[in-house]
Amino acid sequence: MDDWNYFNYFTEIEEHFWKKRGAHLLVSPLDWAIMETWQKAGVPLDAALKGIDRAFESYQRSRRGGGRPLKSLAYCTDAVLEATEEQQEAAAGSQPAKPPAKEPFERAELQEYFRRNCEMLRSAAVRIEETAEGLATLLAQTAEKVESAGTLLQAPGILDLEDLERRLTVLDEKIHAALLTQASEELMLRIRREMDSQLAAYRRKMKAEQLALVEKQYLQKRLLEEYRVPRLSLYYFC
Repeated sequence: MDDWNYFNYFTEIEEHFWKKRGAHLLVSPLDWAIMETWQKAGVPLDAALKGIDRAFESYQRSRRGGGRPLKSLAYCTDAVLEATEEQQEAAAGSQPAKPPAKEPFERAELQEYFRRNCEMLRSAAVRIEETAEGLATLLAQTAEKVESAGTLLQAPGILDLEDLERRLTVLDEKIHAALLTQASEELMLRIRREMDSQLAAYRRKMKAEQLALVEKQYLQKRLLEEYRVPRLSLYYFC
């Protein structure tokens, strides 16, 4: 995304969904996976919120009697994509927005984010060094690389956030690949059963490519949770 204000992308959607449901409940791993597919596809925040509003309106019109409240963002997928397409059509031919002149957050807060992630990476490496030596080594090396990337925060002038994000994204992708390779069959089976159970009610409502992306993001999130490894991307800094 071009606008760095979208670092609050997930929390904005999460809070909006809570308000529409009328209950402050934890967002499920499935919902987080769906939000990540929207973010990676470049769905604008306002289009996501508009789509959620439409999905709730449609759901309320279709309900008979009391019924249960809308439980998942999966129901909102089509409406969000439609709102995105409408916004893209309306913006056709318009000039792209200029990037913000000021950095969107304090460097001291970023330094703390980096420090916390390094600590979590090293702790995870220690926990698994006897059972998954290769993965433990990768996590320890990643912590060193995050520290190295953090030195960019000391440079004078405007921070190149896009380049910093590229570095962190590469590290995230290496971790994801390693977790998929190192995870036991038992763990992968348990996560897939959990995922299939949560997606069962929504498979017919989602296109094949959307479903594949949601499944990928879900697996990544749950593996990170199991190994207690942090996301490094700046999109998770908030």
